[in-house]
Amino acid sequence: MSTERRIEVVLPGIVAPEGLQIRESAVPEAGRGQIVVAMEATGVSFAEQQMRRGRYYDQPAFPFVPGYDLVGRVLATGAGVDPALAGQRVAALVKVGGWASHVVVDADDAVRVPEGLTAAEAETVVVNGITAWQMLHRKARVRTGQTVLVHGAGGGVGSVLVQLARAAGVKVIGTASARHHDALRALGVLPVDYRAGDVPTQVRELAPGGVDAVFDHVGGRSVVDSWHLLAPGGTLISYGSASTRDDTGSKQWPVLKILARTWLWNTLPNGRRAHFYNIWAGRPLNKDRFRARLRADLTEVFDAVRRGEVTARIAAQLPLAEAAEALRLAESGTVSGKVVLTP
Repeated sequence: MSTERRIEVVLPGIVAPEGLQIRESAVPEAGRGQIVVAMEATGVSFAEQQMRRGRYYDQPAFPFVPGYDLVGRVLATGAGVDPALAGQRVAALVKVGGWASHVVVDADDAVRVPEGLTAAEAETVVVNGITAWQMLHRKARVRTGQTVLVHGAGGGVGSVLVQLARAAGVKVIGTASARHHDALRALGVLPVDYRAGDVPTQVRELAPGGVDAVFDHVGGRSVVDSWHLLAPGGTLISYGSASTRDDTGSKQWPVLKILARTWLWNTLPNGRRAHFYNIWAGRPLNKDRFRARLRADLTEVFDAVRRGEVTARIAAQLPLAEAAEALRLAESGTVSGKVVLTP
């Protein structure tokens, strides 16, 4: 592909994956404080699956270029940016815009990718890794010897979360479909089949006294069950509403319902805590603090990958032009790991 043209994938509205459009334009220029990143890898996450349905909590108006995060080389630097950044491999969390061959980002939002990681490996742990690390260590503040329950332990965030938890000396119970169980056992996780009926009963058999933390991306009824599975002093982290992905009606309502529940639960005098995790929380109030925390946490995750504590699982790599196929594959629920798009 010629570096003179920019290729981007556009989500024009609520469409089937085949409705994605490929557009070509001039390569953008970096403004003051910005860099142009030549994308090497971007991913298909749950966010894009929701955006395609018009179901993501705060997505922009159609049409737009999706793509929650990316990894690539700095092609050009704008005024006020250290020119030595050019040529460096960086990762960035952008929410939208990542599905393009060239992406403009604020230089302060870029995180250096250490040597020894490929672009695709790094990409698998950007949004998933930050989410997992912050929920585990900043929200739940897990300690060695504790027991946690991870819903969707075979999924994008869940698979990173269970590995980081095991590295921290935590006992992990993970819900997943039966085909993921052998892989979870190999990681030292106690698997629970969420399709085999009563999940709370299965979990209580493994942790009669309750668990110290639950990480729940399912939403709906699952959040209530998760709250009741907590041991005294335990923490519930809700971080999504996957069960309402295909619903119609208000996209805000499922999240607002969870927020209302967590607020109510936190008023109860039982020592348990509930949080709704949002990766962007704190950014509007203090951008510098948000960026410093993001950089520190993603660097921790990259180091865990380099040490072999976390395996970057790539389900498939497809070119940008095949974004529709990549999205369909990610939504199929048949793959393990991250579907990665490359230029």
